[in-house]
Amino acid sequence: MPDTPAVSHHHWKPSHNPWIVAMTVTLATFMEVLDSSIANVALPHIAGSLGATFDEATWILTSYLVSSAIVLPVSGWLSTMIGRKRFYMTCVALFTICSFFCGIATSLPMLVIARIFQGAGGGGLQPSEQAILADSFPVEKRGMAFAMYGMAVVVAPAIGPTLGGWITDNFNWHWIFFINLPIGLISLVLTHRLVEDPPWLKEENRSGIRIDYIGLALIVIGVACFQLVLDKGQEDDWFASRLILTMFSIGVPTLFAFFLWEWYHENPIVDVRLLKNRNFGTAVFFSFTLGMVLFGSTVLIPEFLQNSLGYTAERAGMALSPGGLVLMLMMPIAGRLTGTKIDPRLLVAIGFLGTSLTLHLMTIIYVGIDFRTIILLRMIQVIFMPLIFIPISTLNYIGVPREKNNQVSGLSNFARNLGGSIGTSLLTTFLSRQNQTHQKAFAAHTTNGDYNFQQFLSGLKAAFLAQGYDTVTATRKAVAMAYQMVQQQASALSFENSFWIMSLIVACLTPLPFIMRRPRPGEQQPRAAH
Repeated sequence: MPDTPAVSHHHWKPSHNPWIVAMTVTLATFMEVLDSSIANVALPHIAGSLGATFDEATWILTSYLVSSAIVLPVSGWLSTMIGRKRFYMTCVALFTICSFFCGIATSLPMLVIARIFQGAGGGGLQPSEQAILADSFPVEKRGMAFAMYGMAVVVAPAIGPTLGGWITDNFNWHWIFFINLPIGLISLVLTHRLVEDPPWLKEENRSGIRIDYIGLALIVIGVACFQLVLDKGQEDDWFASRLILTMFSIGVPTLFAFFLWEWYHENPIVDVRLLKNRNFGTAVFFSFTLGMVLFGSTVLIPEFLQNSLGYTAERAGMALSPGGLVLMLMMPIAGRLTGTKIDPRLLVAIGFLGTSLTLHLMTIIYVGIDFRTIILLRMIQVIFMPLIFIPISTLNYIGVPREKNNQVSGLSNFARNLGGSIGTSLLTTFLSRQNQTHQKAFAAHTTNGDYNFQQFLSGLKAAFLAQGYDTVTATRKAVAMAYQMVQQQASALSFENSFWIMSLIVACLTPLPFIMRRPRPGEQQPRAAH
């Protein structure tokens, strides 16, 4: 006689339309990602309002990133321990309440503390949402579900700088946090009414879980120290700083000890043994790489526009926004292709190759590039990214017991965010070092003995004299302009080299998707044995 619970579990479907569930959970994702990108733009305004230096104000970003990074890998364990719906609603409520306290903050310490708790809420949202989508949709429809989720993840950072600049210019920085309140409340109401935990997750919760205190302590200390190194490393000149050296010396060995401890622990907080699954382990590696490329390119372009071309944050955001529209168009296409008979490994390979080519195209940037060309390059650059994001998001769950969906989402999101943090740190350092190298090379030709430079300087001086300046002032302005041009050219070359390196790294990944096992048509996730 068949096991009735198992049969009911196999045919379980959510009580409500899964697309309505998908829209519900995507709402909170959009809120969290949008808030992060808006806060970056408003940082100078916040620093001035609270009487803090810019370096002190960066703790507003660092505190959020560290707190979020700690919660990400343990979110799967927390979801299983207290129930995924309850954990998700707690995260939404915590993020919303702390947004209010961020908005009314009257001092930097108050704002940083509120951001720590806001980051704890935000860190648990994305993994829970992906697990909810994986459980709510059958395998063949997950591609389109993750496409809807992906639009929120990639579109929010694109419109964030523009919206943040507009809010801070027309109102004040407090409103970048207050706009979360209505969205958070709507998300809570809809989640309470529409989202439910599947029966196998309820059984897993009822079975009882022992808390791994050692593993919990190791992950908190290790991630906090390592995230601090990544966020503050370039600012403090990396290992020349005693703080960075200390944090690195604690963080890396602690994370290694955590990995070994969890591998052999009977009830791990993070089930790292899932990485033995070839498909999942490879997909996590690709998520890590996607984080580096997605976050890295999103950071590079506005930094080039603001530092080299003198754009405002709002105008730089406007240059990125059309790319968001392209992603909105491509996400459903990638989702539909993923749900067909096309080999998802082939889609990922095409995505890597296309992204590599479009990143290489970005190496044509130069100091005199116009606004329209920047928009066009950004739109082309993001075309192939959904072909990586959507298939990887679906391949994550193939061959892994559905009881582990929470762990799968937590690990893959942690890998993507960690990749983003590492990628941003490495790119920032690479840019700085390249800039110094190019400036030194250019400076070698800006001497009194260099005939071409003296001719160029004389031309600038003559132009200022023609404008009515005296000889001394015209000479000073000519030298200042020459130095500024050296800086701009050095900066442009540094960005070109950065995009070239990124394109090369992504090109090397093109054949690797075929390491994975191709999912069989209609393949479902296995159920864990009880």
